[in-house]
Amino acid sequence: MVIAEKDGAGKLELMSALLQIERQVLALPQQERARLATLLLNSLPPDLDDDDDGLAEALRREQEGVEDPSVFLSAMEFDRRISSWKTGVA
Repeated sequence: MVIAEKDGAGKLELMSALLQIERQVLALPQQERARLATLLLNSLPPDLDDDDDGLAEALRREQEGVEDPSVFLSAMEFDRRISSWKTGVA
């Protein structure tokens, strides 16, 4: 399978090729999909490192919850809010 370049009609060919690849991958047994997922994830750059503010933000929020537990939602309240949001009911 040749994946076309991303200019003009090539974009449509690329999307078609990617959809075909996706269907083939999803048809693989679970163990093969897991192996492929691992290979793909390991091929990505390590964007989430200690320099990333994500960890600092998570630790800040955890501390905020320790100091004031009311800032957290229970699982039941979270589910209720998500259901309300999906149905548009407040």
